[in-house]
Amino acid sequence: MAWLRGSVLRAFSPTDRVLEPVEAYCGTIRRTNHRKRAQYVKSIEIDRSRSLVEEPEKGHNRFHPDIPPVIEVDEGEEVVFQTRTSMDNQFTPQTIEADFPHMDGLRVHPLTGPAYVKGAKPGDLLEVEFLEIETGTWAYTGVIPGRGSLRDIMDVPLLAHWSLQDGYATSPQVPGVRIPSAPFMGISAVAPSHVQVRAWAKREADAAARGGLAQPPNAKSAVPATGPAAEEGLRTIPPRENGGNMDVKQMTVGSKLLFPVFIEGALFSTGDGHFAQGDGEVCIHAVETDCTVGVRFRVLEGEAERKNIRVPRLIHERYAPDPRLQGRFAATIGLSLQEDGTNVSEDLNSACRHALLQMLDLLQERGFTREQAYVICSVAVDLKVSQIVDAPNMTVTAVLPEAIFEA
Repeated sequence: MAWLRGSVLRAFSPTDRVLEPVEAYCGTIRRTNHRKRAQYVKSIEIDRSRSLVEEPEKGHNRFHPDIPPVIEVDEGEEVVFQTRTSMDNQFTPQTIEADFPHMDGLRVHPLTGPAYVKGAKPGDLLEVEFLEIETGTWAYTGVIPGRGSLRDIMDVPLLAHWSLQDGYATSPQVPGVRIPSAPFMGISAVAPSHVQVRAWAKREADAAARGGLAQPPNAKSAVPATGPAAEEGLRTIPPRENGGNMDVKQMTVGSKLLFPVFIEGALFSTGDGHFAQGDGEVCIHAVETDCTVGVRFRVLEGEAERKNIRVPRLIHERYAPDPRLQGRFAATIGLSLQEDGTNVSEDLNSACRHALLQMLDLLQERGFTREQAYVICSVAVDLKVSQIVDAPNMTVTAVLPEAIFEA
């Protein structure tokens, strides 16, 4: 991936070629259909020894249309984004569980960008093709009391430090487990419009008023630190129609994300790199790491308006699991039931929880602690919706690939 290491702007010779990604599981590209590169490669390079708070000119941690672009790109140009870990350098290889209470959650999701894509305007679709994703060599997964899908019962902290080598993640805190590399960006997004910022903030406030969980705007630790982007900017925790924290693990190399454009230039940003993740990311962390990402932009004029596309779409060359995870698996079946046996008719969350709790039991039967089992579920177990029509019980399957366990 030498081209990702170049200067901010460099020219290519006419003989340079770009490679069309077809199969991608380890952040690599299988070379198939050759064609000439765009004229330039541009990049947003960061100082990873510093946090976004210390280098605010390279990114942001709120969504707002007033955030100025870091770079301008032409359609067809290949652009490199260097990204930080999801908690803005608050996790390090020296971090321990006792550090959790002292972390600033308002700094979560330092994004790199935005990039202004010339020619993109409201009503268009912005196609973002992921050409390469290179991860760091260290990552983390935390079980943080009060966070995650089982926040009401998981009250013992655990921090897994992962070593990322030779295509696998291993951790002394979760012995006997090897997680194969399948890197993707947890967050990719375009900017919302001013009207959307106000409307989405209101609907989330309404949800909170009804007893739901929501993250209202908060200027503390915001980047940018002042102005409307800090005061009104939407938090990056929930995904929305502009993309954001979608955490779709199929957004690997070779995928194409299609974003409806809401403001001129689209203003694309990315961050929250994951070495690997289970479908569900149930403890709130995947295998969290920094990344260097290469993308290419294409503007589809008027397509969002013409086809009434209001939320992002994803295209990939194939739908298949990592071939290293094929083979034997174990699964637990979740129904729309609470722990005491109460039937919660047609409730998908209850079915997810039911399957997940049984998977924790299965992994504890194999000698893992409950906290270790929770980490394994978050980074490797896939929650699959099996059926939503057989009322009162929906079915969710928690699938555990046996290949992650070292022989």
